Amino acid sequence: MNYFKSNSSSVPKDIILFVVRVFVGFAMLSHGFPKLQMLLEGGKIEFYDFLGLGPLVTLVLTVIAEFACSILLILGLFTRISLGFLIFTMVIAAFMVHGADPFEKREMSLIYLSVYLLLMAFGAGKVSVDHMIEKRRRASDW
Repeated sequence: MNYFKSNSSSVPKDIILFVVRVFVGFAMLSHGFPKLQMLLEGGKIEFYDFLGLGPLVTLVLTVIAEFACSILLILGLFTRISLGFLIFTMVIAAFMVHGADPFEKREMSLIYLSVYLLLMAFGAGKVSVDHMIEKRRRASDW
């Protein structure tokens, strides 16, 4: 069974992609939601300052990636675009924020990064809004 063929009609592949997408999306939401709350509280923000953008801008970008993009990932909507933001965020978390920390601190972001890279390679699968849009687009010859 060749999982790398894009026209493969493998039902197990699509079910696995759906389950992984939903599980990882909800797992990342558990990291993004506290950051969203921190942003909405309006108090003093102590957060990593990426490239001198300031802690507030960095926190907003992180919330967009970890919260909004995770919701899009769960839905399978704009999946690869969302994964691009999530991959970028995990690279920054693993190699810049926790770069000097022991492996145990970087491990979670590296695990997320590896799953996101796999989802980027395989796509959202047939159980996704992306697939429904593509199917409708092909049917109506947009």
